[in-house]
Amino acid sequence: MPPTIWTIAVSSLLLMVRSAVLMNIDKNIQLCSFSRDHSKDFTNSNLSRIPSDLPDNTEYLDVSENNISSIVHDDLYRLTHLCFLKITHCGLRFITHDALYNNTELKVLNISYNQLSVIPYLPLPQLRILDLLENNFESYSLPGFFSNLTYLTTFAIGSPKVTSLVIDDLASIRNIHINQFTFGGGTEMQKYENGSFAQLSSLEEVSLRVTFCHNFDIFKTMLMDLDQTHTRRIRFIKLFPDQCTVTSDPFEILEKLHVLSNLTIVDTLINSTVMVKLIQNIWKSSFEELEFLNITYNEDTPYGFQFPSQNHTLSLRAIVFNGVNHYQYRYPTINMSMDLISQLTYMKFSGTGMNILPCNLISVIPSLQILDLSNNLLDDTGFWWYLCSYERVFPSLRQLSLSNNRFSDLAYISKRTNEMKVLMSLDLSFNSIRIGDPCSWPSHLTELNLSHNNLGDNVFYYLSPHFQKIDLSKTGISVIPRDVHSQFPRLTHLILSFNSIQLIPSDLHAPVLRTLFVDQNAITSIEQAALEGLSSLQTLKAGNNPFVCDCDSFWFVTMLNKDILPDWPLDYTCSSPPSLAGKYLDSYNPGKLSCLPGLQAAVALPVTVAIITALGIIFYVCDGVWYTKMLWVWIRVKRRSAKQAGKLINNIFRYHAFISYSQYDCTWVSSELVPTMEGAGLSICIHERDFVPGQWIVDNIISSVESSYKTIFILSKHFVQSEWCNYELFFAQHRAISVNDDSLVFILLEPIPPDSLPKKFLRLRTLLRQKTYLEWPKDETKKKVFWSSLRSILQTADKSMVLKDVAFDIADNALLLTAQM
Repeated sequence: MPPTIWTIAVSSLLLMVRSAVLMNIDKNIQLCSFSRDHSKDFTNSNLSRIPSDLPDNTEYLDVSENNISSIVHDDLYRLTHLCFLKITHCGLRFITHDALYNNTELKVLNISYNQLSVIPYLPLPQLRILDLLENNFESYSLPGFFSNLTYLTTFAIGSPKVTSLVIDDLASIRNIHINQFTFGGGTEMQKYENGSFAQLSSLEEVSLRVTFCHNFDIFKTMLMDLDQTHTRRIRFIKLFPDQCTVTSDPFEILEKLHVLSNLTIVDTLINSTVMVKLIQNIWKSSFEELEFLNITYNEDTPYGFQFPSQNHTLSLRAIVFNGVNHYQYRYPTINMSMDLISQLTYMKFSGTGMNILPCNLISVIPSLQILDLSNNLLDDTGFWWYLCSYERVFPSLRQLSLSNNRFSDLAYISKRTNEMKVLMSLDLSFNSIRIGDPCSWPSHLTELNLSHNNLGDNVFYYLSPHFQKIDLSKTGISVIPRDVHSQFPRLTHLILSFNSIQLIPSDLHAPVLRTLFVDQNAITSIEQAALEGLSSLQTLKAGNNPFVCDCDSFWFVTMLNKDILPDWPLDYTCSSPPSLAGKYLDSYNPGKLSCLPGLQAAVALPVTVAIITALGIIFYVCDGVWYTKMLWVWIRVKRRSAKQAGKLINNIFRYHAFISYSQYDCTWVSSELVPTMEGAGLSICIHERDFVPGQWIVDNIISSVESSYKTIFILSKHFVQSEWCNYELFFAQHRAISVNDDSLVFILLEPIPPDSLPKKFLRLRTLLRQKTYLEWPKDETKKKVFWSSLRSILQTADKSMVLKDVAFDIADNALLLTAQM
């Protein structure tokens, strides 16, 4: 086989990877910024009219694929914030004149693929994108209101009934800066007035949905008109009818065009004869890009595609075949000198059925920088064909896509990439890659895509430390390695979408990483510590994870800079707790106090100090020190008493009453009270006479109180000023409370205002207010009643309860001896 001619068994040939110009309305919804809460999608919902209960704040509405025959005033009147409206494939027949009157914020309107016979009135001053394709218009004459659509940039119109176009049809948009224009209803044009397209001077991309078979003069006139505008890209959709035999050369006009530089042919059956004519004219023209999308290739000559040598300098730099259907069930035959395309920088053969890469293609195109062989049948040996003798393997190739093929051995692929001396990017996604032997990647390869291969967590050990961009989406990874920085010190982009990762390690350290994708995983929260080691992070995509809306997500929701989240907030929802399931994270706002321990401490500390201070003040004001002292004394006494022998007889008292009085009142006690009571046969205890010598005075007080049936307090101004009287009252009160009896008797020797008592005498103050005391009368006649009342109080005790015998004396002596020892 001569080196300049090659016959190749491939599905197709040539390609260019620039994106096509056919406008896609749905991809332009970024003109409207709306949330899911303001979006309503009723596609294929068996509707007969637009729902009447739509929220007034609806911004996005899609009611396509229903049975809505009309739109009237009330259907959309309330939706004043509507920005995107799509009503396609609904059998829509008419739109009333005032149906869109109140939707002045509408920017995207798609009412294609319906049965409208008249272009509706569109009072939409903000409209940017309008699609009127595939309706039943009788003509392409645009109403005058189109001149008011000053922001319209993308416009599509087409009707299978219309086969002619005159200048006046498009006159109302000649001053509108439309740069993307789609025209035609898929039928062959019978009439076209010269200059109809030329008046649209701002055009940049044009898609023509018209067919040509015999009258190619209209085809040539359209191209000449478009070449007078700014149009650089033109796309022909179904250029030739399926049953058309092209005998003339429809592409001879290409040589005369000077502005058009990109030609795309879509959904068209092309014979090998027509293909040769097209390529020959492309060689003579200034076109730089040629693209074939979803074409059907038919060899109508016995020798297939025979392309002769050319004397013209080729301007073509990119050629694309993306989807080739073969009319015959056999490999096509293509004979062409590879030297003719030696200046190409971009080639794409996608969806062609290729299973072997021709030998000459590898080294004869020295300028090729990007090669896309995705969606074919290539495997390891089909790409590096063993029958080929390699000398220079893609000497300028920088990007290679082998996605959606049958490659498997990663170690073998890594070894062969060393032959491509400047290769920087390799795409092996959607293959059957397996890992086994160690890999030896070239240092100049910095980008690798292994997505959609079942590899597992060990894949990181088969990668190169020189990689800067790694795509491991949907590869069965469950753990992000903590030593990413040491393994990949130059890594700037890491894509880990669609895996089973549960968390981002808190000690992950990758200071040069700028992009991290962990969306569609099993992550329930992202902590601040997890991103602290990513100091250069600019983009984080973490949506569509089962986030738990609790304090673990507090920092991520309230403090993280959302500018680094390209998918925020639409892709972030709560999965638990059940009460918040489905709620958007941006609407979840937990309280700072409940989720920040530092803040809790900062708030709790002053509150605690304030409470303690307040209690301290109350404690001091209410004589808490004195009461504490009394309590401590009581505890000490009780502990000492527990060590003693104990009482001899329960509920038996030595005295009828213990008298508590101030030393200043001793004259009245010794001359009046004691003689009178003892004269009546009552046993009285007073400290001057009955306290045990040598014993602690507090012990004497408690012992006397507990040994007496009643405790009589002689109240006077001197009493409330006596420290020992305070002790005696405290212990007597405590004893009365502990045994639940009424053993306290108060004798008011002289008037004492209750409010003049110290705060420590709270109970005494209450008793005085309630008049539960005996008052020493000045009148002699009343003194008999006084003594009688006091005796009756003390004599209520049974005689057997008050004993004064030797047993008590023995017990007292024993206790005294014990205390002295």
